[in-house]
Amino acid sequence: MRIATTIFLTDETIRPDRLARELEQRGFAGLYLPEHTHIPASRDTPAPMGEPLPREYGRTLDPFVALAQAAAVTGRLGLGTGITLVAQHDPVALAKQIATLDFLSGGRFTLGVGFGWNVEEAADHGVQWSTRRELTRDRMALMRALWAAEPTAYKGEFGSVRASFAYPKPANGAPRTLVGGAAGPRLFGQITGYADGWLPIGGRGLGESLPELRRVWADAGRAGDPVVVPYAVKPSAGKLAYYRDLGLTEVVLQLPPADEATVLRTLDDFAQYL
Repeated sequence: MRIATTIFLTDETIRPDRLARELEQRGFAGLYLPEHTHIPASRDTPAPMGEPLPREYGRTLDPFVALAQAAAVTGRLGLGTGITLVAQHDPVALAKQIATLDFLSGGRFTLGVGFGWNVEEAADHGVQWSTRRELTRDRMALMRALWAAEPTAYKGEFGSVRASFAYPKPANGAPRTLVGGAAGPRLFGQITGYADGWLPIGGRGLGESLPELRRVWADAGRAGDPVVVPYAVKPSAGKLAYYRDLGLTEVVLQLPPADEATVLRTLDDFAQYL
């Protein structure tokens, strides 16, 4: 099983280049970074992880800039977002960022897609909360048009793009795309519609939900099985063995949003699972 990691990198934590080197040297498979552009100081939206909201949420580095630094000092380490709030981006600009990072890293990028929890953050980006999922699907289709081998136009409910020359292209036509969120018909419909699989946070309940996702995947005419990567997992030997028994091949372990010494000690502990 590939053992990757995720961390809230901030202006107060270990730097991405330092972490990336250590991960690759120790044999870890990847680094996934979360995204929040900002956290409004006044919120009516309760934080799903509990209040008060942890300090790191309002201090996160831009994931694409941080991952570019990580890519520049590594040659094998997988790079991913966990997740990108696609609805909060201009899709033409985001398509360029993604394609550039994937191209420069030699196809090492995984696009984690999410819908967010912070209503106020999304509103500052002009996102209407009730339609954010449909907006995300629309923007994914627009970006795929820009990644197509030939100039391809797209006209959707929320946006459009003319047939365009848009280079570089992602190394393999489009990056691996995983959708995060809670199990259910709405999420599984998003996954089968435009993604390669699922990024379930915490990895709980997979024994019940995984067969249903595989059934929906097959009913949608998708070949093979969806990729499933448990994300932000607090590891144990038993938990990882359970994931292997389910046929999963990658897991993302949660690192603390801490200084270099603390993070490296945690990597030493996690090395037992490699």
